[in-house]
Amino acid sequence: MKINKYVEDLRKKSAAELNDELVAAKKELFNLRFQNATNQLDNTGRIKEVRRNIARIQTVMQERA
Repeated sequence: MKINKYVEDLRKKSAAELNDELVAAKKELFNLRFQNATNQLDNTGRIKEVRRNIARIQTVMQERA
C-alpha cells in the first residue's frame, strides 16, 4: 500500500530528517489553508492528506522517544 510505504520510509529516516520533513509539511499545510481561504485551492482533499502525514511523522518521532 501507498501509506505503508510512506511510513516505512519515515522509519528509515533520522531524527533530523524527520524534523525537517515535519517543518516542510506544516509549511505546506499553512499554504494550503491560505489558498483555501482565498478560494484558490482546487484539491481540498490535499489538506486532509497533509494533516494525516503530519500525524504520521509525529507518531514515528514519538515511537523513538
